[in-house]
Amino acid sequence: MEAVLPIEVEIPSLRVLKEVQLEEAEWVNARYEQLNLIEEKRLTALCHRQLYQKRMMRAYDKKAHSRQFREGELVLKRILPNQHDLRGKWTPNWEGPFVVKKAFSGGALILAEMDGREFSNPVNADAIKKYFKIFKLKT
Repeated sequence: MEAVLPIEVEIPSLRVLKEVQLEEAEWVNARYEQLNLIEEKRLTALCHRQLYQKRMMRAYDKKAHSRQFREGELVLKRILPNQHDLRGKWTPNWEGPFVVKKAFSGGALILAEMDGREFSNPVNADAIKKYFKIFKLKT
């Protein structure tokens, strides 16, 4: 008996078939059954992938909440990390407040400074959070 690769045991090659001495009709039937099993495994994997994606979507939707901004609201804008500042980790993360001039359906916002000057480019809502004004009580 000659040494056989493990892959040849799983998927019979012509050399293995000659050693086992299968008839051609038997080999064709065995190969046909293997091909049918491959299609079944593919469909099973497809079903599992779809179920997994639905589970992940439900888990994400459970945690995610949509943020709606209206015109006239005060917001803070995230300072992007690519801006160089010598203060290092002590640089502020948010700048503002700004006024929302226009809110688009896709999550883009046109912002304006408090004095009315508008930004030239829209800002994504992911980089925005609401600004809550702090009131001081007089005593």
